[in-house]
Amino acid sequence: MKEQIKFKIKSLVDECSNDIIKIRHHLHQYPELSFKEYNTAKYIAQILADFGIEYQTGIVETGIVGEIRGRNPNKKVIALRADIDALPIQETSGVDFTSKNEGVMHACGHDFHTASLLGTLYILNHLKDSFEGTVKFLFQPGEELLPGGAKLMIEEGVLENPKVQSITGQHVYPDLETGTIGIKSGTYMASADEIYFTVKGKGGHGALPHQSIDPILITSHIIVALQQIVSRNCSPYTPAVLSFGDIEGKGATNIIPNEVKVKGTFRTFDEKWREDAHKLMIKMAEGIADSMGAKCEFEVRKGYPVLENDTELTNFNRQAAIEYLGKENVVDLGLRMTAEDFAYYSQKIPACFYRIGTANDKKNIGGALHNGNLTVDDEALEIATGLMAYMAIRQLDDN
Repeated sequence: MKEQIKFKIKSLVDECSNDIIKIRHHLHQYPELSFKEYNTAKYIAQILADFGIEYQTGIVETGIVGEIRGRNPNKKVIALRADIDALPIQETSGVDFTSKNEGVMHACGHDFHTASLLGTLYILNHLKDSFEGTVKFLFQPGEELLPGGAKLMIEEGVLENPKVQSITGQHVYPDLETGTIGIKSGTYMASADEIYFTVKGKGGHGALPHQSIDPILITSHIIVALQQIVSRNCSPYTPAVLSFGDIEGKGATNIIPNEVKVKGTFRTFDEKWREDAHKLMIKMAEGIADSMGAKCEFEVRKGYPVLENDTELTNFNRQAAIEYLGKENVVDLGLRMTAEDFAYYSQKIPACFYRIGTANDKKNIGGALHNGNLTVDDEALEIATGLMAYMAIRQLDDN
């Protein structure tokens, strides 16, 4: 049975791969920013219509949801997800299908995710008489921007009617070669919060600091002290990162400004510690500013939660990947400090988020995510498309 399904899937991959690559190139040429993916949504909808697949548009405005029903459709319902938004990055990759939208690029591979899922749906639609249950699919907007499209889609009920029992998603991974995937069960990706604080002092002449309340000096004390949140308050067994990337004073060589604004990020793998750390940061920053005669307005904008890969589902998908690709092409991953709004799904139902290798050293294809030079191997689309279809059918056929 497994070998027959694999053969059918790989035959359908061969049949649709050229079209799926063209779809990916089109999406790459016309990227759209988070929650503004209007033309992207129309394009996806047209392809689904061409495939003869039922769908619903207008979920969180630009999101799309639909179903492929096999035999006995109520027996089990699983979901597959792809994100569709791009980043505010100028492309410098030099590919033939480079972005035509100035300052916008699919620098995180969401064009690949979308095209891959469309290919998977093409396969599943052709094989719907070969499995029992229902595959629900989500083309999700706004992964790159708080509050995250996943959160909003869940609030609009995409995991209900019919009720979804598990969800699987994938992400391009330029650290792995085409033909391989990476996977990890349990805790996988960090929570991510945005930190904003303003220190309000009293500006003045740089030569007369005794007449001022120097917000730059006070800010420096706060930034250094806040690192104690990680180094002295957090358990050494709970990884955490606190980083500041934007400090704005707008003074001059001889001008002490009235205030300083700071932006940063806080990430960890423990939800309880995350909440405690927020309180500690606020208390510490406000206390230091007050002790030095200033005021500190401190805001934590809570972002994506910790991504938890359900152990049973992830181990099942790992075995399916071994069956489809071979054991030597399935790599175990470690913790990853980056964040993903797929985590919201993982907080609600059993979830599995894995990485698909997209680098090709022989073709000089690779680079880093969120970088204008990123390139991904189109050959990886054939693997990604077939693998997700195989995982889905294996999940539905598992009793």
